[in-house]
Amino acid sequence: MNINKYRKKRNFKFSGKPKNAHSNKNRRSRPKKSLATLDPKLLIRKAETTQSEAFSPPRLFSEMPLHQELLSRLSKKGYRFPTQIQEETLEPLLAGRDLMGIANTGTGKTAAFLIPIIEKLLNNGRSQASGSLVVVPTRELALQVEQEFKSITSQLGIYCSSFIGGTSVGRDQARLRRHHHLIIGTPGRLIDLANRGDLRLSQISTLVLDEFDRMLDMGFVADIKKIVQRMPNRQQTMLFSATLDKSQKMLIDELLNNPMEVKVSAGDSTTSQVEQDVIYVPSEEDKFNMLLDLIEDQNFEKVLIFAETKRLVDKVNKRLLRSGVSVDHIHGNKTQNYRIKALDKFKKGKVKVLVATDVAARGIDVMDITHVINYQIPRTFDSYIHRIGRTGRAGKKGKAFTFVDAKN
Repeated sequence: MNINKYRKKRNFKFSGKPKNAHSNKNRRSRPKKSLATLDPKLLIRKAETTQSEAFSPPRLFSEMPLHQELLSRLSKKGYRFPTQIQEETLEPLLAGRDLMGIANTGTGKTAAFLIPIIEKLLNNGRSQASGSLVVVPTRELALQVEQEFKSITSQLGIYCSSFIGGTSVGRDQARLRRHHHLIIGTPGRLIDLANRGDLRLSQISTLVLDEFDRMLDMGFVADIKKIVQRMPNRQQTMLFSATLDKSQKMLIDELLNNPMEVKVSAGDSTTSQVEQDVIYVPSEEDKFNMLLDLIEDQNFEKVLIFAETKRLVDKVNKRLLRSGVSVDHIHGNKTQNYRIKALDKFKKGKVKVLVATDVAARGIDVMDITHVINYQIPRTFDSYIHRIGRTGRAGKKGKAFTFVDAKN
């Protein structure tokens, strides 16, 4: 479908040509502000046709110093070669080093911290009293980590559970009476359970802070500090983040002890495989009609649509349903059970379109999303980057479109 007539880039009042606008360096040095005040050229970019030097694993998983039961499970999952973050962090983590890993979503960082945790459990005894804690910013990411752990440790006598908001506190309290080798959770629910005396953080020796930059963006700094203060027996801390900001350094120094730093992402490589463009829409009705035109195109196989508000997500979802589109939606007001089912339908291709707020910008691991559509311009450039990073994953090309109007 030809969308050139909708672009009308000549109508934009550019504020000046940004220098290397897509580099991480320039993006992080820019104060957060509404994208409506930024140059629209930030949202226009071709996917890279050439790639930087690819990482070549020096060995197979089967050649790594891992327990045979773990190697067998990794083989069954089809994990033959480690990713760069997995290769470079395994032995330091097995040796007990603190770690700061800078890695984009989709680089295999979840397995990078789960594999050494599982390896230690297999070697040191599954019944050891101390365990591990993984703290994540969103419910969806917590469930994703739990699913990955269980898929590797099936029938090994190793147990984990996730504890997140939107679920029964009473049920969480009952589950915590059982022994867990790994606990996964969002900050608010973890602190709630600790305050009730059900979660004994003092017994946990290993802490993983995943999507650290996102947790800071969401205002979890105080919660993270509370969790850490209640872990006097903490022996190892792993911190994973897609970006590293100078403003984070003081907090990182408090959390980590002589850490090893591993960086496998460069600049905005998360979105280097994503072709980005803007579509000019004069009115709200034009916007929805354009959305329908795009979705009906056969190349739009699996589409993730972002809107800024829960109300607009509901509205767009209803209108798409009335138009005969296979669609579902998620946002913060939906129950956790509903969100899980909606995301599962989207993953399995039972619905073609998922409409969401920024709850889906991180922690949703769907490898074959072909298109991301920003029905509204996000509030910050970082949100934009994380949104469009849902496509163009695992070496595939993706496309992202952002609707803009005269106000932008």
